[in-house]
This record gives sequence, structure tokens and C-alpha cells, in this order.
Amino acid sequence: MTSRQAARFLMCRPDHFAVTYAINPWMDPQSWARRWHAHAAASRQEWEELYRKLRALGAEIELVPPAPEVPDLVFTANAAVVLDGKALLSRFRYGERRREEAHFEAAFAALHRRGLVDRVRPLPDGVVIEGAGDCVFDATRNLFWMGYGPRSDLAARGIVRETFGVEVVALELADPRFYHADTALCPLPRGELLYVPGAFTAEGRAAIRDRVAPAARIEVGIEDAGQLAANAVSLGDHVVMSACSERLRGELLERGYQVATTSLDAFLRSGGAAFCLTLRLDRRSAARATAAPDVGAPALIGADAVPGR
Repeated sequence: MTSRQAARFLMCRPDHFAVTYAINPWMDPQSWARRWHAHAAASRQEWEELYRKLRALGAEIELVPPAPEVPDLVFTANAAVVLDGKALLSRFRYGERRREEAHFEAAFAALHRRGLVDRVRPLPDGVVIEGAGDCVFDATRNLFWMGYGPRSDLAARGIVRETFGVEVVALELADPRFYHADTALCPLPRGELLYVPGAFTAEGRAAIRDRVAPAARIEVGIEDAGQLAANAVSLGDHVVMSACSERLRGELLERGYQVATTSLDAFLRSGGAAFCLTLRLDRRSAARATAAPDVGAPALIGADAVPGR
């Protein structure tokens, strides 16, 4: 019998993290600048604590080299949509973040050379989707919850579905504070869905209700939503989040989860928390999870694959 494969994440140290522009309601460059030295030091300490927590839970961590003039490179969730060894590279809405694209492309080319991803695909021209930030995989239901509106295009739904061969449920985002789906929604391993109802339109909430039974829906209140508690990382029975009220903690404990909180206040200033700072590389769809290993098979490298550098 083989042991379970360790979860594998992509992260980037915050050596150059800062709030130097504003593209969502959380970002205030002037406030950051007044205490930039303290904020920068806090970001490094908070990132290291998150890194240590994930490693302690058995995760393997791959690192994107930090680079100057791309302060949000630390938010690796936005690098790509990844499932079954395939990566669909992101294209960013705002020019400030488009500078990250070449760095993430190079990082995935390196992962491909090492055999950690099988195929890397760019988006077609004219389509925007910001990675796992707006494409959150739900293993229980074998689907992607795809946020759209502020930062990603509804037109990306068909591309994601064609690339990965799973259902893609589009959820229109309704509150500018929750500009990516991952700020307001987190599928948990036992089948529950942690989510902020007000982050989605009435149609989006109806789509969630249609697919998630009432007993499996965990609504995140305004106190927790304001700390981006739904922007969480789940590993087995452990849920790692930036903050958690006693009410939410009790509900998660009753369902068999262990909650680990780690302060991420510096990153909240940019509108990000635990999930934003990570990208899961080893997710498998239901079809791939049950398939026999294809030992010795060649890597899936199509004509649209990003070449190694």
C-alpha cells in the first residue's frame, strides 16, 4: 500500500511585498507608506508563520523567486488554475499586476521541467481570469466555483471547462470587497462549503444552494468576512485561516475540523489572506483520482504548452 501524497503548494516570499497602488477597497498606499518599514517587517514574519504551519501539516512548498516592482507576486493563488497536472496561466485585469505574468510563466516552465506539472497552457487572447483566485476547486462536487465580474471574465468559463473537463459553476461577485471568489468561498474536505452569502448575486447564491445541501453550507458572518476568514487553506481536517470568531470556530469544531489561525494583517491591507498566498499544485479531479497510475507515460505537452526557459 502506498502512502498518501503530500499536498504541494506554490508560494513566494514577500521580499518585495508592499501596497503601492490601489485596485481593490482594501488597498491604501498612503496608509502603508506612513509605516512601511513596520508593515514590511510584519509581512515577512506573518508569511514565515504561514509557511511553517503548512510545512508542519505535511505540505511540500515550491517557491517562486521574489522580484522587485511586482509587490503582489506573493499572491501565488492568482498565478494559474491548476488541476490534474495541467496549468492554465492567468491574465490579469489591471496593468499593475500584468507584470507578474512573465514571472509566473517562468515559474511554471521550471515546474514543468521538474515534472511537477504535465502541461502549461496560456489563455486565448482577450480573455481574463486571475487563476485560482477566481477558480476554486471543490473536490467533493468535482467542479470549479468560478467568480467573475471584478477581475475575471465570464467568457473564461468555457475555456476552463474545456481545459480540465469538469463542471464550472459561474458565480457573479456583487461586493467590491470580495473581488475574487477565493475571498468569500472555501470548499472543505468533508463536503461543507464555507462562504460569504453577500459576496454573490442572488443568482450566485441560488447556484450554491442548488449544489450544496443546507447542512453543508456554512455561512461566514460579517466579523469573519472582514478578516477574510473564508480565504482559508484546508489540509485534511485542518483549516488554516487569518482569523476566526468563536461562533465560526465552534461550528467548524463540531464538524470535525481543527482550526489554526495565523495573523495575516499585513496582507489583509492588500486584500489577501491564507488562500491568496498559496496555490495548490497537486489537486486531482474525480476521474484522475480513481485512474490507475500511467507509469512511464510521456508528459502531456501540447502545441499550446509554454516552452521551458
